[in-house]
Amino acid sequence: MKKIIINASEVITCSGYEAKYGKEMTDIKPILRGAVVIEDGLITKVGSQENILKEINIDDYEIIDAAGNTVMPGFVDSHTHFVFGGYRAEEFSWRLRGDSYMDIMKRGGGIVSSVKSTREASIEELVANGNKRLDSMVKLGVTTVEGKSGYGLDLDTEIKQLEAMKILKDKRQDIDIVSTFLGPHAVEKVYKGREDEFIEYQISEVLPKVIEQKLAEFADIFCEENVFSIEQSRKFLQAAKSCGLKLKIHADEIVQLGGAELAAELGAISADHLLQASDKGIEALAQKKVIANLLPGTAFSLKEDFANARKMIDRGCAVALSSDLNPGSCFTNSIPLIIALAALHMDMRTEEIITALTINGAASVDKQKLIGSIDPGKKADILILDFPSYHFLPYHIGMNIVKTVIKAGKIVVEN
Repeated sequence: MKKIIINASEVITCSGYEAKYGKEMTDIKPILRGAVVIEDGLITKVGSQENILKEINIDDYEIIDAAGNTVMPGFVDSHTHFVFGGYRAEEFSWRLRGDSYMDIMKRGGGIVSSVKSTREASIEELVANGNKRLDSMVKLGVTTVEGKSGYGLDLDTEIKQLEAMKILKDKRQDIDIVSTFLGPHAVEKVYKGREDEFIEYQISEVLPKVIEQKLAEFADIFCEENVFSIEQSRKFLQAAKSCGLKLKIHADEIVQLGGAELAAELGAISADHLLQASDKGIEALAQKKVIANLLPGTAFSLKEDFANARKMIDRGCAVALSSDLNPGSCFTNSIPLIIALAALHMDMRTEEIITALTINGAASVDKQKLIGSIDPGKKADILILDFPSYHFLPYHIGMNIVKTVIKAGKIVVEN
C-alpha cells in the first residue's frame, strides 16, 4: 500500500545514514510544510509538500493527514533490560533511606536478586511480561529497542532470556528488537572470588550456545569495580568479537575504571552509562567513533551525578540516550522522562536530544543505515506529535505527546 503523510507543520528528518558527532547533533534538518511518501513499508520521498505533490498522483496514495502536527523519526531505545523475572520495589525504598547501590548488592540485592527471580520464571512468563513492557514502549513512540540478557548468569537462564526475546521479535510487528548477550552482568554467587573462572565459563560454555542458536547481535559486560575488571572485560569482549558479535560495554558508571578507553581500544559500537568517564576516555570515544550511550534515568533513580553530555558533545562525541529499563536501578521506560532529564539536568539542546533518540540511537545498535531518520530507502518508522513544533518535546515536561506511531509504513498506535 502506498501512503503519503501531508499537511505537517514540520518534518524533522534527522537526515543521514551515519551517526552525528559533536556540533552535527544540532542539525536535525527540518522541512517546514513537509510531506513523506511511503511505499511497501519504506520511505521513498521526503521534501516540501509543494514539490512532492508535483511529482506524484496523490489519488494513488492513502493519505495520512498530519495537519498542525510535527512528523519525526521513531525513537530508538538502545539500552534496556526489558526481559526479567520479579521486581525489586523494596530496594527503591532502601535507597531512599540512604543505602547505596553497591551496599544493596553486597547483601544479596541488586542484580543477584533479579537473577533468582528470572531463573524461577518460565519462558512463558518472561515472554508475557516482556510483551507488556513492549506495549508500553510502542505507545511512547519507540519503534526499535535493544534488550539484554544478564539476569541468568548461568547457561540455561541466559539462553532462556535470549529465547524469550527471539519469540517476541518474531511475534511483534510494531517494534524491532535487537538482542544483546550480557552473561557477565554480575558475578555468579558460587564464583565469588573466582571471577576469572566465571569469565572463562561465560566464554567456553555460554557464548558458544548463544552463537550456535543465533540469539544475539551484541555482547556486553558490566565493567566496574567489584564486578569485572578491565582485564576480565577485555578477555570476554575479545572472545565475543572473535565469534562475530558486535560489542557494547557498561563503562565507568560508578567508578572511573577506564571502561571508555577499553571500548575505544576494542572498537565497540557503544560505551554505556559513562557517569565517571575520564577526559581521556571521552577523547578516545570521539576519536574512535564509539557511541556514548547515556542513561539519565539511572542516574536520576540512584541520585547520582549525571553523565557529562555537554562535555562529550563539545569534544566531538556522538551521544545517544536510552531508558535503561530494568527491575532495579531504573524501573522506567519513559522516554518523556529521559527527554526532560537530558534537557534540564544534562545541558543538552532540544535538537541534540532528538538526534540522540533517533539517528544516534540507531547507530548505537548499528542500524543507522536502515532506521533513525526520515530518508529515502529507510524503513518508515515515523512519529506524528500532537503539537506543531518539536520544541514541545521537552517543554511539555514528562508527558507523552506522541499522537501516531507508524512502524514500517503501518499505523500501529493512535493515542
